Amino acid sequence: SVNVCTKEEKAAIAEMIGGFRFSTSFGTTLSRLVRHGIGVHHAGMLPKYRRLVEQLAQAGLLKVICGTDTLGVGINVPIRTVVFSALSKYDGTRMRLLNAREFHQIAGRAGRAGYDTAGTVVVQAPDHEVENLKQFAKVADDPKKRRKLVRRKAPEGMVPWGENTMNRLMDAAPEALTSNMRVSTAMILDVVDRPGDPFEAMRRLLTDNHEPRKRQLKHIREAVGIARSLLQAGVIEHLDQPEPDGRRYRLTVDLPDDFALNQPLSTFALAAVDVLDPKSESYALDVVSVIEATLEDPRQILAAQLNKARGEAVAQMKADGIEYDERIELLDEVTYPKPLAELLEHTYEVYRQTNPWAADGHLSPKSVVREMWERAMTFREYISVYGLTRSEGAVLRYLSDAFKALRSGVPAAARTEELADIVEWLGELVRQVDSSLLDEWEQLTSPDQPHDVPVAMPARPRPLTGNERAFTAMVRNALFRRVELFARARWDELGALDAASGWTADRWAEIGEEYFDEHAEVGTGADARGPALLIFDRQPQVWRVRQILDDPAGDHDWGFDVEVDLAASDEEGAAVLRIVDAGRMR
Repeated sequence: SVNVCTKEEKAAIAEMIGGFRFSTSFGTTLSRLVRHGIGVHHAGMLPKYRRLVEQLAQAGLLKVICGTDTLGVGINVPIRTVVFSALSKYDGTRMRLLNAREFHQIAGRAGRAGYDTAGTVVVQAPDHEVENLKQFAKVADDPKKRRKLVRRKAPEGMVPWGENTMNRLMDAAPEALTSNMRVSTAMILDVVDRPGDPFEAMRRLLTDNHEPRKRQLKHIREAVGIARSLLQAGVIEHLDQPEPDGRRYRLTVDLPDDFALNQPLSTFALAAVDVLDPKSESYALDVVSVIEATLEDPRQILAAQLNKARGEAVAQMKADGIEYDERIELLDEVTYPKPLAELLEHTYEVYRQTNPWAADGHLSPKSVVREMWERAMTFREYISVYGLTRSEGAVLRYLSDAFKALRSGVPAAARTEELADIVEWLGELVRQVDSSLLDEWEQLTSPDQPHDVPVAMPARPRPLTGNERAFTAMVRNALFRRVELFARARWDELGALDAASGWTADRWAEIGEEYFDEHAEVGTGADARGPALLIFDRQPQVWRVRQILDDPAGDHDWGFDVEVDLAASDEEGAAVLRIVDAGRMR
């Protein structure tokens, strides 16, 4: 309701935003805010949204920015006044007071050189203290009422702060930075791939740094262990005679050009893929699960999966009449999805016996990419199902890391056609949501690319339909999503997807009733989403696709026909389709 911009300023904001795509749920909210001169900036946002806010702020078009300490890192934004709503923060583990470095980093944004001659920093008092002062002001002239006044206490779990806290932070010198060096498989491979003696290069790298001697020795042991495991895995090989440039080891010549091991347990992933059954229908997804188990845990996603799983378990237990105490006990056994957990944990224990350096790694089976593929979910749907609107950036970072690991960390022998479809789909999904993370990665891996390009307004992603393989996978997923909902009689959800094309929940329910009068179920296994039950007619502007339902009798005479609008799909960054007909096929 507060109007902080003039009409002319709003017009300038709209002009600068131009055709920027606000492609997610949070993007809709952000679009409304920034067009009124109000920005939002925090680590949970998509990188393209943060960059948009930074560009608008640097152009002087935003009057207010609500943000965390991410706004104080790496950019020069003209901010005249900084307001701290609290002197405490949640650091991902617990609530704690800001340290001096964090306080000065944020406060130092006010009155930047070249923009202002002075800046102002305001620290708000805790809400309960403000309320106490208000109540005291009302009875300030009445001694009796002042004596009876009951002061509000700080909320339970709050980390208290006050004027003394502020003064201490103002006077304190920022804490010294500490080294946080890590030895990784990627580091070893990069050094081996250089000209010269890799042992001498690693010796200099691991001893000439700011780490304390105890940690240096630990890094040396880790590097030796990783190098031995790479030799055993055949990723690097020893040369009988040094090459003219002094090289005594080299990468195995038959590795793919884009092969890379970027995670601490990447070499374990190579060993784990070997124990999978290539003939299994789920082989491609099992490879995905191996790679996901080696990635860093996306804390927000796993917490959301756990909450949803426990909520569904409680609802089912209540329906089954299980008593409260027993429900609480059973809930301890409920967790988020962990595909292949038993197999991977056993394989990891065996692997550690010959690779003791891997004991410091963290194997963590989980299912994010796999779940999205199996349930044929888009980025928007995944965010909505798990309530991750405030963590879109964290979801994107995880998907981007998974894509990079799948594209460059899977041996050639395991790269089946189905896995290639999954990798292409995942890469294009990430690009259409926000291509900046992949663009930066590709720039780092392409030495010919310029690295001093100034940060600019995020560009629109490339046309989705230009990558036919990935787009085909997206269309197949969109169709299978409807198959899955149809099989579970989720008519309301189907109606929400297709009401715009006239297929409401009631209309889907009518078709469903007719189908289930003839057949007991709809298949949703590998055959149901396979190419044999899909018919594509690819035209320049519109694709016409028939999805056949996998009925138990094998008649294959039920399904639905859709039209896929290519231009609309490019604009939306996702497959845009319209149901033309559904039911018994003619």
